[in-house]
Amino acid sequence: MNEEPNPLLALLPVLWTEARRRRVSLAVIFAAIAILALIVGANWPRRYDASVTILAQKSSIITPLMEGAAAATGNTNRAGIAKAVIFSRKVMNQVLVAGGWMAKDPSPVDQDKLIQEIKARTVVTISRDNLITISYHDSDARRAFDVTRTFGQLFISESVASKMKESRDAFDFIDSQVEAYRKKLTDAENKLKDYRNANADARPGSEADTNASISQLRNQIETAQMDLMEKRSQAGSLERQLSGESEVSAVQTSSGIYESQLADLQSKLDKLRLTYTDEYPDVVRTRHQIEDLRRLLASADQQAAKAPRAIGDAGSNGSAVQFNPLYQQMRSQLANLRSDIAATTARLGAAQARLDSELDRSRRIADSEAVTAELTRDYTVNRDVYQDLLKRRESARVSMNLDADQDGPSFAVQNPAVMPLVPSGLRFMHFGIAGILVGLAVPFGVLFGFARFDPRVRSAEQLEQATSLPILATIPFYPTPGDHQRERRRNLALVAIVLAVVLAYALLFWLKLKGLA
Repeated sequence: MNEEPNPLLALLPVLWTEARRRRVSLAVIFAAIAILALIVGANWPRRYDASVTILAQKSSIITPLMEGAAAATGNTNRAGIAKAVIFSRKVMNQVLVAGGWMAKDPSPVDQDKLIQEIKARTVVTISRDNLITISYHDSDARRAFDVTRTFGQLFISESVASKMKESRDAFDFIDSQVEAYRKKLTDAENKLKDYRNANADARPGSEADTNASISQLRNQIETAQMDLMEKRSQAGSLERQLSGESEVSAVQTSSGIYESQLADLQSKLDKLRLTYTDEYPDVVRTRHQIEDLRRLLASADQQAAKAPRAIGDAGSNGSAVQFNPLYQQMRSQLANLRSDIAATTARLGAAQARLDSELDRSRRIADSEAVTAELTRDYTVNRDVYQDLLKRRESARVSMNLDADQDGPSFAVQNPAVMPLVPSGLRFMHFGIAGILVGLAVPFGVLFGFARFDPRVRSAEQLEQATSLPILATIPFYPTPGDHQRERRRNLALVAIVLAVVLAYALLFWLKLKGLA
């Protein structure tokens, strides 16, 4: 049994025959594609990429040393707004100068177009919150390098300037608030002082003094009232006893009277000495009275000795008197009690008047307490805020000095921009290789399609398959001398086309290496 031949293997002789017949056409297609790819590659815009990486340092060696004394301006937040800083109008105007675009003196409209093109070719990426990469591509390697380097420098300078401005603005704001609260504190202090000067009862300690005085006066009044009640009770008792005694109880001589009075005075002197000293006026007066009575008694005794009389008889020195000593003592005690009652009553009235005065003063102090409390509260609040602002102002001053000296967290160029030596993307070599490969693939593809789908019979095997009849013989083609000449011309044309393509590639590659194209 005969196996059916592979269609592709059966097609190879046909492809070879058609390739030989149309080799010049195929060479022309190859050359056209290769030269076209070469032209496209030579005119294809080159792309040079440049990038700069900036590290936004979160802290420096001085940060832990100044912790609590200064608030460092954060760089992480500035990394988040890197695009806004880089694409600002101020930065873009300087980039136009650095890239050489302003040398042609473009109009404002052209400048806006150039800025939009630059933004489209610029990519800003942020990684790890503090690593900023600025990438820019251009057809000119020098310009790509200059623009990228300018972007990095301007971003750092603008960020540092913005940090300094932020710390300066913070200091100025806090300083203005300090001055405002200093004025408020002075006003509150003056109001409190003026009110206390105008109201004596509003001074500190007045309430405590008044309360102490009221308590003391109340104790004095209670004590005086108890004393007054006691003395009135004693006076009432003496009055009742005195009403039951007789004023005269016996007849005595002058000596007896003097002796009775002397006894009364001696008793009174003994009582006074229990309470007072010998220099007390009542003690001195009583002692003098005793001495006078003793002299009178001595004189009476001398007269009695010269002319004795019977008891109860009247003598030359006077008639005999008759009285009750207890009655006289009780009258003396009653008089003393009445004097003490009058003194205690007067003292009680004075204490009561002073108590009423202190109670009235206490009410005035209570009325002024609300005003004083409000003024004191305003003063305390303003004082606390003022002291807190003073501390914050000094912290802001240290932060401002740190930013001015660039000793705080700053920006550092991690990877500087470098001159791109080799363009990125599709290069001339890629177009050359692609031109050759496509130039070879297209002619052979056309040839394969032509041979595969052409309905004409091109071999004995194809005829046998089409008719299912055996082929007895084939007549070969015999070229004539003219056919040989045409073949040579075709071969020369093929070689010439191939050499032209090779020379064109070699020339353009050499010019590219020399930088002439």
